[in-house]
Parts: sequence; C-alpha cells; structure tokens
Amino acid sequence: MGQNVIKNKSFAFALRIVRTYQFLCEQKKEFVLSKQMMRSGTAIGAMVREAEQAESSADFIHKMAVALKEANETEYWIELLGQSGYMEEKVANSLKNDLTEILKLLTSIIKSTKQNNKK
Repeated sequence: MGQNVIKNKSFAFALRIVRTYQFLCEQKKEFVLSKQMMRSGTAIGAMVREAEQAESSADFIHKMAVALKEANETEYWIELLGQSGYMEEKVANSLKNDLTEILKLLTSIIKSTKQNNKK
C-alpha cells in the first residue's frame, strides 16, 4: 500500500501550526488570531482523516472540499498574523509554502475524484 501524501502532509502541517500557536501565545501574547489559525490549520488534516471513512464518493469529495476551505481560511490567518507583525515574514512564508502544496494536492484530489465519478 502506497503512502497517503495528503494525510502525511496535512498532519505535519497541523503539528507546525500547533507549535506556531504555542509560540505566539507564549512569546507574543497573541491569543485570538492564533487560535483561529490553529482551529482551521488543524481541521485540514482532521477532514482528510474523515474522508478516509467516507460513506460514498460524494461524501469523500465533500469532506475534501471542506479541508480545502479550511486550508484557504488558514492562509488568511497566516497572512494576517504575518502582516500585523505577530509572525515573522520568514515563518509566515514557510507556512504558506507548505499550505500551497496542500492546497494543490486537495484541489487535484477533488478534481480527479469528480472526473473518475463521471466515467
């Protein structure tokens, strides 16, 4: 059985988000925006995991689409934290690079699943 790339990447990203959240709370005393980032950033992997147990192809697509929405929201919070000065630009860019990979994977998975359903 092959590796599940999106599952692994979304979990590793969630760990980075948790660590970033801890840093922002402890070092920057920022609790509101970072909590939003943590909620949406960890939800990506949770939705990917839920999709593994989808009841149908439509359910799988729906769960992956929710993960995609969470990823887009996470990008917003990262940009906001970066541009407001709470997060260093280097850290924000690194997180956004990881997130871009996840966004591309999710988009590709959703698109290919929809195409396979039409066959």
